[in-house]
Amino acid sequence: ALRALCLAGLGAAIGGGAADQCSWRGSGLSQEAGSVEQLSLHCAEGSLEWLYPTGALRLRLAPRLPPTSAAVRGGSPPHVTACIKPTGTFRGAQLYLEREGVLELLLPEAPRPRARCFSWLPQEKVALFLQATPHPDISRRIAAFRYELRGDWLARPALPAASPGAEGACRPCNDTEILMAICTSDFVIRGSIRSVSNDAELQESIIGVSATRIHRQKFPLFQAGGRPGRAVGSIRTPLRCGVKPGPGSFLFTGWLHFGEAWLSCAPRYRDFQRIYQGAQRTRQNPCEFPVD
Repeated sequence: ALRALCLAGLGAAIGGGAADQCSWRGSGLSQEAGSVEQLSLHCAEGSLEWLYPTGALRLRLAPRLPPTSAAVRGGSPPHVTACIKPTGTFRGAQLYLEREGVLELLLPEAPRPRARCFSWLPQEKVALFLQATPHPDISRRIAAFRYELRGDWLARPALPAASPGAEGACRPCNDTEILMAICTSDFVIRGSIRSVSNDAELQESIIGVSATRIHRQKFPLFQAGGRPGRAVGSIRTPLRCGVKPGPGSFLFTGWLHFGEAWLSCAPRYRDFQRIYQGAQRTRQNPCEFPVD
């Protein structure tokens, strides 16, 4: 019945929402019973807020992503990866991933406030299908979430809340991945581990880091607050990776994800020095990086 409703509404175009290229906000009170409203967003990040959900929404994510290096070199087509994070008050609907006509539940009603991530090839047909759940009183129901899309995460993903069987999410980076990480990551921080705490509900580990040098950060994730001359901050990683506190200096790299730092590669600094200097000698370092 759900798939029939989804397919029956493909031609529907119903008003009642306000949208720009990145976000949409609307009300189910303006929708006809059993209708499916068609939406399309074209940014790499944004949000959706559906008040008083009735009927259904079908959302197509079509970001204008820059070409990846693999595409430029004529390699295999890159994946696109999307992550969806519900608000803590997500109510009144369930969210499905529609891939080639098949529906997969992403967010049940009243989900945990965790991100769910999925990937697809550019030629695949995917959409998000938001189905209202029947309630006698919809006055306090709001289905809202944020989304992010990237075209390069699969090069070395540290995807939070990926499926438990996701390959590679916890394995150490190889030399090539480390060299690419220092060139492309949202942050590159040299420092030590101050603490590790675990959030069982969100299935995340939070690594407290004391930075001795900030090579790059797109936003002020690490700020003064520790010992004189040192900035402190936190980096997240999936709980299943089993991160433990340990001594020594590390080079932390990773991505900004819904305003939080997520770990990609974190070699010990002495190992990074050896890898980088070896790549320099053979002229295989993809970018210049200061090494003590």
